[in-house]
Amino acid sequence: MPIRAVLWDIDDTLFDYTGADTAGLARRLAEDGLDRRYGTPAQALARWREATARHWDRFAAGEVSFQGQRRDRVRDFLDEPAMDDDTADAWFERYVEHYQAAWTVFPDVLPALDALARRYRHGVLSNSSSANQDPKLRRLGLRERFEVLVCAAELGVSKPEAAAFLAACEALRLPPAEVAYVGDQPEIDARGARDAGLTAVWLDRDGGRGPGPGGVHRIAGLSQLPGVLAGDTRFGARSGIR
Repeated sequence: MPIRAVLWDIDDTLFDYTGADTAGLARRLAEDGLDRRYGTPAQALARWREATARHWDRFAAGEVSFQGQRRDRVRDFLDEPAMDDDTADAWFERYVEHYQAAWTVFPDVLPALDALARRYRHGVLSNSSSANQDPKLRRLGLRERFEVLVCAAELGVSKPEAAAFLAACEALRLPPAEVAYVGDQPEIDARGARDAGLTAVWLDRDGGRGPGPGGVHRIAGLSQLPGVLAGDTRFGARSGIR
């Protein structure tokens, strides 16, 4: 079957999440006089990302609410397990203000969306919430590019679970075989999409991340995406599939 639609990840695919996260966290720590507490900005970000991953996994497993995982990230990161909810919420909201001030779209995003606009429908599947991602896409000037926005917080299931990808396909009213998924994570995005029956495209902007999962397309930038989608045969011909 031909590919008729493209589903997109947002963070570190369309939007420079890592850059904004780094800047936002550095500014939040400086605000509290904690900018040297964790060593370098890279070391602080690594600790923050570890806390994020740990508590997101708890949310994905249904052990904590979306807001609860945010609060626990703050407590974990600051090593203040007794911090009350209001204080944790306030700390996180100040971080969000700094993080949002650093938002930017990758330079290859708009040219790729323009190149694909006539041939393919577009949607988003994110491991976040619509309350978080819808305003982000609007502020970045991207929301009108996508027919559907499907998020884990509302679904109750997150990538790499097949149910998340299948729900996004259902929102587009298309079978998985007619949908491609583009994301930056080789396991959560690429392997998950592949296993759900979609055409999986791993956007590996940095390179050097190892071979990745088999049966997926690997690209270094979105300028390569139109050619991959046009040449996809589901068997790897002309596709750079790995």
